Amino acid sequence: MAQASIKVGMIAEETGALSFMGRANANVARMVVDQINTDGGLLGRKIELYLEDGATTDTVAEAKAAKLVAQDKVDVIFGGIYSSTRQAIKGPAVVKGRTLYIYPEQYEGQECDPLIFCTGPVPAQQLNPLIPWLMRKTGAKTFYLPSADYIWPHVMNERVRQLVNAEGGSIVGEEYYPLDHMEYGETVERIMSSGAEVVFNTIVPPGVVPFFAQLHDAGFQNRGGRLICTYFDENLLGLLPPPHVEGLYGCLDYYQNVSDPFSKTLLRAYDERYRGNEQFTGGSACSGLYRGMKLWAAAVNEANSLRQEDVIAALDHARIVEGPGGPAEMVPGQHHVRMNMYIAQAQNGRFEIVESLGAIDPDEAMVPSAADFGRGPIA
Repeated sequence: MAQASIKVGMIAEETGALSFMGRANANVARMVVDQINTDGGLLGRKIELYLEDGATTDTVAEAKAAKLVAQDKVDVIFGGIYSSTRQAIKGPAVVKGRTLYIYPEQYEGQECDPLIFCTGPVPAQQLNPLIPWLMRKTGAKTFYLPSADYIWPHVMNERVRQLVNAEGGSIVGEEYYPLDHMEYGETVERIMSSGAEVVFNTIVPPGVVPFFAQLHDAGFQNRGGRLICTYFDENLLGLLPPPHVEGLYGCLDYYQNVSDPFSKTLLRAYDERYRGNEQFTGGSACSGLYRGMKLWAAAVNEANSLRQEDVIAALDHARIVEGPGGPAEMVPGQHHVRMNMYIAQAQNGRFEIVESLGAIDPDEAMVPSAADFGRGPIA
């Protein structure tokens, strides 16, 4: 591997409110790059990882994306957790820098740019199966939607409203708070007085910890209330006492007790390499990042080139036969991934899979060509 290295940029939230997620993502990026290099690299060239701390601050992520493009001249950028962070990275990386960007987190969908590929689940894969399943299984009809105030919760809540109404239920409350809001006593009082049977939560760290604590202390679960949080994973479970989230339902592309041999081998390899609190999980974007990096590598190999236009053409239909949670493939034209999905429930401090849903399409819009998008060639 004597040729010039292939430069991979990664923005991980290694500090700030999402550091427990971001450090795990940084671990995954290092692990995948080392694995590819050990196997001979890509196109006979070594991958060099340019890892930047997004600090769980959108302005910081934006500046780091600008550095990766203008100064480091990376061939591709991965990373971002919050949807607002994706948008912050998109400006300098995609709109100005015209660099391929792969976003790994589960999110609200609707990203539709020729230079962006998304490798985590979207509402058609999470909400469409989960909400009707839960309502039919439990008989619950009334939902309360406590939310962080940014794009992901607003879009998710609108989809929840549609699904709940279609099943004959109703939304009895919907509230939005700043991302760093920490006091939810009045919200909990309104939830309890509303008689809501289900709380669909999109409050995010750090506020989710006091919210779930206050909701538990008010007796919501004790009275038979159900919790849903679609991003919740094993990393999040470690932040709270198990009783605070006992019975919580989620729907993700990967949980640690997925039984396929590759997923078990991957988790064991990660745990042996990184002995700490930052776990390999689904909701924290580890699974989407691993999947995204492997799909990108497969596309580079197929294209036999780093020319961006060729890589994008190959990535449009890229597939991997093994990955966290199972095989995965890009749906041609959508820049989103068909992947296996699972409904799980928090039981005694761990997630147990209660329904394996199989492969589900993202059902996203077709991405316009670069010319139709007004950008011209993307080489």
